[in-house]
Amino acid sequence: MDDQNHFTKIPEPALRRLPWYLSYVKLLRSQGETIVSSTQIARKIDVSPSQIAKDLSYVDIHGKTRVGYEIDDLIHVLETFLGFTRTHRAVLFGVGSLGAALLSDSGLEQYGLKIIAGFDVKESVVNKKIHAIPVYHSDQFIERNSTIGAEIGILTVPPGIAQEVSDFMIRGGIKGIWNFTPFRVRVPDGVVLQNTSLYAHLAVMFNRLLS
Repeated sequence: MDDQNHFTKIPEPALRRLPWYLSYVKLLRSQGETIVSSTQIARKIDVSPSQIAKDLSYVDIHGKTRVGYEIDDLIHVLETFLGFTRTHRAVLFGVGSLGAALLSDSGLEQYGLKIIAGFDVKESVVNKKIHAIPVYHSDQFIERNSTIGAEIGILTVPPGIAQEVSDFMIRGGIKGIWNFTPFRVRVPDGVVLQNTSLYAHLAVMFNRLLS
């Protein structure tokens, strides 16, 4: 299977749903189950069985009619397709409370993201370690990344410097940015940008609570 070709074909909403399916079937496996159907997943995920079957068609796995999918096979195919079986080296800029929490989150490695180093300008964190991950001064990034070889940069800096830091990371070889700031940074063609705005999600939740 050519992962890259599949990624270019799958619609983003379907791609976002695949980790939901993976999480649920891994739970089923931990409970001793070996087979799962689209209908069974649908009851827990609140997505129609036909949509689930369509989403799974993108990952090149076929269930048995009126039986379902082999759970071990489905987990392997989903983890491979989503890139969770490969190690993706990353660095993090902005070792504040959120950045430090991400450095301490060992669960990210289970999904293929290994944070190699943090970078900041604050003397209180530079040359320290958080969860055994070293924190360096930001000025050292380009030189250190020539050795680290990280392609993913996690952005947890103050919004006012988000664009400047993004540009700096890209100059140092970063090909994908996971942006946790509320600032919508711009990146050149060829650089992948994923925005995860905690504030935007909070705003939606608060608005729905009031409606």
